[in-house]
Amino acid sequence: MNTFLFSALCLGTWAALAGAVTVQDGDFSFPLESVKKLKDLPKVPEPRIQGHRKFVAPPLCSNPGFPEELRPVCSQPNAEDILHRLEVIAQDPSTCEICAYAACAGC
Repeated sequence: MNTFLFSALCLGTWAALAGAVTVQDGDFSFPLESVKKLKDLPKVPEPRIQGHRKFVAPPLCSNPGFPEELRPVCSQPNAEDILHRLEVIAQDPSTCEICAYAACAGC
């Protein structure tokens, strides 16, 4: 009985640790799995507007497959910059999975 309980506890701990990698950008923190989903979204070119423009959420935010965990970024004035940094991580998530990237934590 104790062996079964110990095995279940270790397996549960391992599962929690395996999914515990987070990506941080400023005050934002996201699960790595959500950031990885950005890689699969189609790229939409941003329209070029001359002169002053008011804040508009990046086109990527309107994609139906955009991860809900990342939605708070869309309301930020620097959303394009944040999403660009997250897309870099999404393109090569292995750097985060081995904690070689400074924005990643939880290994």
